Amino acid sequence: MTWTLYQGDCLEAMKKMSDKSIGLVVTSPPYNINNTSGGGLRGTQGCGKWASNKLGIGYEDDTDDLPHDEYISWQKQCLREMYRLIADNGAIFYNHKWRVQNGILQDRQDIVGDFPVRQVIIWQRSGGINFNDGYFVPTYEVIYLIAKPDFKLASKACSMGDVWKFPQELKNEHPAPFPIQLPARCIHSTNAKLILDPFAGSGTTGVAAEQCGRDSILIEKKAKYCELIKRRMAGIEQSLFKEATI
Repeated sequence: MTWTLYQGDCLEAMKKMSDKSIGLVVTSPPYNINNTSGGGLRGTQGCGKWASNKLGIGYEDDTDDLPHDEYISWQKQCLREMYRLIADNGAIFYNHKWRVQNGILQDRQDIVGDFPVRQVIIWQRSGGINFNDGYFVPTYEVIYLIAKPDFKLASKACSMGDVWKFPQELKNEHPAPFPIQLPARCIHSTNAKLILDPFAGSGTTGVAAEQCGRDSILIEKKAKYCELIKRRMAGIEQSLFKEATI
C-alpha cells in the first residue's frame, strides 16, 4: 500500500488532480459548529466536564465559525471537486451532522441538495453534547452516500444495513476525530483501490485504508495535524510489517 499526504488547502490540491482518478472519497469536513444560534461550544467553557472542550476553541487558528452562506458555498465547491475526481463507479462518503439553528433543523440539504445522494447512513454514537432544553441530545451523525451511476458495493456488503453503531474516538489529539471503524467500513464495503480524504484531520481514513490494503491520498491544511498523520501512518506501517513478518 502507498499513501500520500498533501499539506495545504484542499480545494487548491483537488483542482490539481485528474478527473476520475479516485476510487472513493471518505471524509468529514469541519462542521462550522461555532456559528450557531446558541453560540456553538464556545458557551461550554466553565460548564463542568466540558469546560476545556477542544471544539469550543476551534482548529488551531480556525475558529470554525464562517458566516453560514460562506460555509455552504465552500462545502459545495469541495463536493463538486470530489465528484469530479471519483471514477464512474466511484462514490463519496460525506460525514456531517444535522443540528438545530434558530429552532429549525438543518439537515444539510443546502449543501448536498445538488448532488446525487443515493443513501443516508446513520452513525449512532454513544452519547453526545446538548445544553439546549428545547430538544433532545443528538446521539447520531449522518453519512451521505453520493454515488456515480456505476457505483456498486463489494460482494455481500449490502447486508450491513444503514445504521452503524460506533463509539466516538476519545484517544486522539485532534478535536473532532471519527472512530477508525467508520472509514474502515466505508472502504471495506467497496472495491475502490485509491481512497481520498480532503479533510484528513488526524489521518484516520489513511490508517483505515492501510488496514484494508488500499492506497490513499490525504489532504490536511494544518501543519500540526500533518505531523500527527505522519506519526500515525508510521505506526500502522510498523504494525503491519510486524504482522506480516510473524
